[in-house]
Amino acid sequence: MAWVVLIIAGVLETVWAVALEASKGFSRLVPSVVFGVALVLSMGGLAYAMKSIPLGTGYAIWVGIGAIGTALYGMAVMGDAVTAVRITCLVLILGGVVGLKVLH
Repeated sequence: MAWVVLIIAGVLETVWAVALEASKGFSRLVPSVVFGVALVLSMGGLAYAMKSIPLGTGYAIWVGIGAIGTALYGMAVMGDAVTAVRITCLVLILGGVVGLKVLH
């Protein structure tokens, strides 16, 4: 169960990062509220997961999911550049996240 919660918490990291940008410095109410709720749920999920998943593994996987999700959102929705180098770097992060899970 901790792994499922960790994955959900990582996805919520992407949600709060996107909402943070959309809030325009907390000047827009709805994205600011989404940011706050997603942040609390994400951190809470991370804290729950780290009861049974080692600190380094849990945190690295949480950050990796959030980083990959945010980068993919940026490329798919926000017009961020899609280059071979960026995709390669994301694949390397994914490899590290999978490796941490498999070698846990």
